[in-house]
Amino acid sequence: MTTQDTTPSPSPPARAGGRWIERWDPEDHAFWAERGERIARRNLVWSVLSEHIGFSVWSLWSVMVLFMGPEYGVDPAGKFFLVALPTLVGAVLRVPYTFAVARFGGRNWTVVSALLLLLPTTAAAVVMEPGTSYTTFLVVAALTGAGGGNFASSMTNINSFYPLRKKGWALGLNAGGGNIGVPVIQLVGLLVIGTAGAAQPRLVPALYLPLIVVAATLAALRMDNLAPVRNDTGAALEAVRDRHTWIMAFLYIGTFGSFIGYSFAFGLVLQTQFGRTPLQAASLTFVGPLLGSLIRPVGGRLADRFGGARITLWNFGGMAVATLVVVYASAERSLPVFLTGFIALFVLSGLGNGSTYKMIPGIFQAQALARGMTGETAAAYGRRLSGAAMGLIGAVGALGGLGINLAFRQSFQTAGSGTGAFLAFLACYALCAGVTWAVYLRRAPVRSAVAGPAGGAAPADGTAPAGPPEGERARAYAEV
Repeated sequence: MTTQDTTPSPSPPARAGGRWIERWDPEDHAFWAERGERIARRNLVWSVLSEHIGFSVWSLWSVMVLFMGPEYGVDPAGKFFLVALPTLVGAVLRVPYTFAVARFGGRNWTVVSALLLLLPTTAAAVVMEPGTSYTTFLVVAALTGAGGGNFASSMTNINSFYPLRKKGWALGLNAGGGNIGVPVIQLVGLLVIGTAGAAQPRLVPALYLPLIVVAATLAALRMDNLAPVRNDTGAALEAVRDRHTWIMAFLYIGTFGSFIGYSFAFGLVLQTQFGRTPLQAASLTFVGPLLGSLIRPVGGRLADRFGGARITLWNFGGMAVATLVVVYASAERSLPVFLTGFIALFVLSGLGNGSTYKMIPGIFQAQALARGMTGETAAAYGRRLSGAAMGLIGAVGALGGLGINLAFRQSFQTAGSGTGAFLAFLACYALCAGVTWAVYLRRAPVRSAVAGPAGGAAPADGTAPAGPPEGERARAYAEV
């Protein structure tokens, strides 16, 4: 929910917090080549590290529940709710975290948001023992939602650093590097269970305490604040009123909601439905989130080249097929087939995360051109609206993770199996595919000799927009 003013300031005012950049214009090719790319890349590296730790803390309880044997007195339904609660809190926090970037500066807020992770991590290390009340576990699990908020501020910050033509790769890399925090903490859990045993859960959060301090310190030393990035309430309200914000939020529920929901629930499903021990579950849990995280930048890169809507459509089709495989495996109680289908869901959700997030700036850029704007005016409008929409889309998308864990909780509570939940997910993916096709791909693609190999979708009303040259319009539609 930010806007970016590219007008240079003749006499930059003094600012608190240090490391402020007063002029930033990534769409200017000369500026980008001379110094912009180097600065953006440096900020991206340390943003990834901080967001990575944030995702690890956010998914901490997906590991903690694996340590909770019968002596803890928590049934499977209670465990699913424990891993669902951080998703809800993280989704809610994404909105104020998005505003915080412009209010305090991207670098400054990265430092603060990283240090805030010390609270839930320390609390988990203190309370994780038999005899602790379930209410206490719920409160501490809710605190880890702070790690989910980090995603919104990080993505909003990096979105401001990169030009439209490179946002797919940059945002995919930033988010993918953060997403890898999920399998990494699950690997840490596996290491602790395999070496110290299932009776030593406190070691997992304890290992992250020094890493949080390191991430905050490096962000303070190496990142920058962008002075032109400012909160824009008008853009936020305009984004809320724009139907594409809500359409993309729905599609992001299908991709990111699936990724984070499955990441939190995978180990519990293996324990509950297939009777895996904590060690056996932990040895498998990390594989899917790892592959899904690694492939997210690929989804952004493919969207840069072929158009985000095309990749997203095929992706939802693949997720529907993978879900059918999982439903079959659940009915046959075949663990190898189940793992194959579930890991395919992780990979495809990661791919879709990259392609859907790439669609956002392209949609608003295309809208600007359809309204007759050209050049930097259109680019500024696209940045303004996409920045405003990203925080809301990320928040709503994260709620998909809550829905997945609540669906599993209900399915296991009523039927003793996750099959009912997977059938609901199948219907969701079919609906997401239909919406993607109907809104962004149904019309004949706009093509031009200078549009490149991507092609793209025409405006929803089928009419040719007035104003910008045909080649510029075609390039913009190719971003969607």
